[in-house]
Formats: sequence, C-alpha cells, structure tokens
Amino acid sequence: PKLSTEAPTGIQNFVEMCIEFVNDNVQSIFTSAKNNLIGPMALTVLVWVFLMNLMDLIPVDYLPELAKGVGLEYFKVVPTTDPNITLGMALAVFILIIFYSIKIKGLKGFLAELTLHPFGKYLLPVNLVLEGVNLIAKPISLGLRLFGNLYAGEMIFILIALMLTFSSISVGLLGVGLHLIWALFHILILALQAFIFMVLTIVYLAMAHETEDH
Repeated sequence: PKLSTEAPTGIQNFVEMCIEFVNDNVQSIFTSAKNNLIGPMALTVLVWVFLMNLMDLIPVDYLPELAKGVGLEYFKVVPTTDPNITLGMALAVFILIIFYSIKIKGLKGFLAELTLHPFGKYLLPVNLVLEGVNLIAKPISLGLRLFGNLYAGEMIFILIALMLTFSSISVGLLGVGLHLIWALFHILILALQAFIFMVLTIVYLAMAHETEDH
C-alpha cells in the first residue's frame, strides 16, 4: 500500500507506532552522543528477536514433522531456544561495544577504562580483572537471558503437549486449556524478551559512547 500523511492505513499506523516507540527509547537512553546507527539497529533487533520468538507459538511437532518429510531428521523451530543463535547476536553487540569504545575514547582511553578503574593505577591487575569480567559478562548475560527464557517457555509447551498423549479425556481437555492459556501469556513473554534485548543493546552501546570518568 502507498504511504499517506492524510489517510494512513492500519499497517502504516502500526509501523509508525513501532518506529516512534523505538525512537522514544533510544532518545531516553542514548543521551551521551549522537549515532545514526543506533535507532535503525534497535528497531531491527526488536523486530528480528520478536519474530524469532514468535515461532514458539507454532505447535512443537508441526514443523519438525514436515521437515522429516523432506529428509531433515532434526529441525529446531525456535531460533532463540538455541544458545548458538542468542550468543551469536550478543557477540555482534559485543563487537560494536568494543568498536565504539575504541572509536569514541581512543585505544588509550579504552585501556585506561579497563585498568585504572575503580581503584586507581596502584591496583591495576585488580582493576583489569573486575572491569574485564564486567565487560565479558555483558554479551554472555544478554545472550543467555534470551535463551533461558525462551527455552523454558518451549519446555512448558512440550510438557503441556505430552498431556494430549494420555488416554484420559479429562487430562487431554486440561492440556488443551492449559495450552491456550500459556500461549496467550507467552505472547507477553515473547514481546517482553525482545524489548529487553533491544533496551540492553541500547544501554551497552550508550555506555560505550560515554567519555566521562567513573
């Protein structure tokens, strides 16, 4: 559909709402510097992670069974329940953190940040360990948080699906009811996890742009 400022369509309104939502978050968090990459990247992260999470609402055995029909014995439906995917995205964010830290602060400033804080130059090894752990923990926690929440949600779906295999009609009906309830609740979790991943990405990159001393 064509874009219009006078009579926007529902899709256009929804897209504009998403862009404004992301833009408001970027402006409220990323205040230390100006970087035209942050807004588009934040929107991409939000949409990409949400769509990958949304795959969790597809019945757990539907796509794997279709995949078996074309010769794929193992097919994982939800990308974010694989730590390789979530840690891979977190690694990309980590590379950007290092890149902008060095670009904004200079290599000397970045190394000083790692070695001279929080206890000064006389405890340089201690500073390096503390700041190094803090730096490395960012991508690990970012990736594992998303993986853990989505993996747990998928396990609950599988456990509920197992209830449908019982011969008891009452247990089967209970399983159907629980599946619908958990699916509705899980939609909130999917959106929330995408939002958290986006916000933490903005926060970490904003910290990489800060030039003030601790």
